[in-house]
Amino acid sequence: MPSRARTVWFRTLGQLALILAAAALLGELVGQVWPMLALAALGVVAWHHWRLHGVLLRLAARQRLAAPTGTGVWNELDRLLHRSQHETQARQRRLIEMLRAYRAAAAALPDAIIVVDRDSQRVLWFSEAATPLLGLRYPHDIGASLVQRLQPLPLARWMAGGRTVEPLETPSPLDTSITLSLRLIPYSEHLWLLVARDVSRLLQLEQMRRDFVANVSHELRTPLTVVHGYLDMLDAAEHPDWAPILAEMQRQSQRMTQLVEDLLTLSRLESQDSLPAEETVSMGSMLHTLRREANALSQGRHEIVLDDRIQVDLFGSNKELHSAFSNLVSNAVRYTPAGGTVTIGFLRDEASGDRKGVVLAVSDSGYGIPPHHLPRITERFYRVSTSRSRESGGTGLGLAIVKHVLNLHQARLTIASEVGRGSTFSCHFGGERVRQREAVEATP
Repeated sequence: MPSRARTVWFRTLGQLALILAAAALLGELVGQVWPMLALAALGVVAWHHWRLHGVLLRLAARQRLAAPTGTGVWNELDRLLHRSQHETQARQRRLIEMLRAYRAAAAALPDAIIVVDRDSQRVLWFSEAATPLLGLRYPHDIGASLVQRLQPLPLARWMAGGRTVEPLETPSPLDTSITLSLRLIPYSEHLWLLVARDVSRLLQLEQMRRDFVANVSHELRTPLTVVHGYLDMLDAAEHPDWAPILAEMQRQSQRMTQLVEDLLTLSRLESQDSLPAEETVSMGSMLHTLRREANALSQGRHEIVLDDRIQVDLFGSNKELHSAFSNLVSNAVRYTPAGGTVTIGFLRDEASGDRKGVVLAVSDSGYGIPPHHLPRITERFYRVSTSRSRESGGTGLGLAIVKHVLNLHQARLTIASEVGRGSTFSCHFGGERVRQREAVEATP
């Protein structure tokens, strides 16, 4: 108990003792000690009850208590209640100011923000941007079911995913020409935050970029064909002085041709939302083909090891999977010094939670990749070492192609590398992509 309250408490007890002592003295004088003590005690109780009744009335009426001026225990109680009211009101003012600031910040955002109850999926609050983007109206849609209110949008199954759901791109219910990106963010035990963003302009710019790359790459084919034709007509034996120049021109024109082909492949993959045709891919034949390609590229400078333990096949596009795996194998050969080892393994994916999943891993004993390069290694034209990449003949698009091919197969790419000890590129496929091999192919 604080010292001030303790002092007031003992002072009140002292006053009560004095009242009872005075009543006893007066009763002694009149010869009625106990009746006088009883009357004094009843008077004290009645006075305290009257003060308690006044406090309860003020609290029930939500009246603001005035600052007390006395020194009794009830005045101390009024003082504490007055201080508590003052602190509560100050805290409420701060909370209201913060709430207004948050609402103003939410209203200033171009994205629509909706607070949704997790269990009932009802709208609890939404920002002003939700009206032009999603058609929500205040206060009519407060408390309404979000799925029913935005019924044209496929929200029921999407919201059932909860924390693991991926962002959803869907046309706006008000204007189908507007594409919205919906993101569900669980931020408390019972509340979700739905953020809707207009990505129409971004999609248009992305499509323009893809069309530009595809058109430019396609138009470059004709002049490159002409250049190749003239270079083939020139015989280095007839012009010995031109031999180094012609060799370099042929090498660079071939590199340009490969770059154009990779750009066209990447543009085609980016424009696809799904695989046009899927089939059972014979992984036995695929792996032996990859080994032959690696040996042809290596020219005997490396040891190529094939590890096919599980004897299963994959379901997907044979052409796209070969393109992705071939890029990984060719990179491993190019970036491994002579005398190194390249291992192509097709194994069970023990690291993931999917026990039926498989992984195709390409390991090398090459230079390795510094850790700070790994997050960006799959970006187009990103190079760990520019000089080494150009010397090896790479286009800088191989891993970007691999990433897009794996995305179309609902697979993922992981990279483990240590400088000076080599790298391992692993393609992880879920159990739904695995097919039992009907027969074991003979090794070519």
